[in-house]
Amino acid sequence: MGTSGATYTIDELAREAGTTVRSVRVYHERGVLPPPQVKGRTGYYGPDHLNRVRTISRLLERGIKLNGIKELLGAWDRGEDLGDVLGVAEPDATRPAEPIAEETIPATELAQRYRDVPNGLARVVAAGLYQPVDAATYRVADPRLVHTAERLAALGSSGDELLGELERLQADSERIARRYVELFRRTAWQSFQQSERADRDVAEFAERMAAARTAPGQVIAELVDRFVARQFDQDAEFTEVLSQA
Repeated sequence: MGTSGATYTIDELAREAGTTVRSVRVYHERGVLPPPQVKGRTGYYGPDHLNRVRTISRLLERGIKLNGIKELLGAWDRGEDLGDVLGVAEPDATRPAEPIAEETIPATELAQRYRDVPNGLARVVAAGLYQPVDAATYRVADPRLVHTAERLAALGSSGDELLGELERLQADSERIARRYVELFRRTAWQSFQQSERADRDVAEFAERMAAARTAPGQVIAELVDRFVARQFDQDAEFTEVLSQA
């Protein structure tokens, strides 16, 4: 096996790729893996299938979902520019890559921004928005979180309200994360402990953990958006004003 003309049964393919038969079948069901060539009642896979399964595994390890993988591989098969699919431009090979500038802010400016917030500097650091570089400079620790804070401020939230809400959201998120990890421990981890712990079992566990790292955030985001919309729709005062627009 492993030569250019090699063929594999589904068991052999899974073993060569370091995954499981169940995963291969899921890839078929989700449309990310082409069907095998069927001879008699047996499906046979070639080197292209093996490369595809290995690619899928690597993308899963990077937190990309199967729907996203299907889009990427589909574009790849069509010969499209993956940079366009991902929404990024290909770098100019004739120019050296420029280092990404770290976003910093003077400590005096940050202190002024949160001057009305008790323990403002300490709280923005604890909330994960900024980190001190030195006594005079802070850097943005989480650009997305800072952007979210700026959007809340633009809606009229005061600095104290904004940080208080972020602190509550982080506490709620940590509780959800703990529950989710405990669920993962009771399911995927327990299943692995009861396995033979062979290479294929380790690979399957790694695949499950890679997928589990990003699944909760997507589910929670969808649920929060749904319930926020419901709360807005059920607010009579909001509805009355919008009916006059």
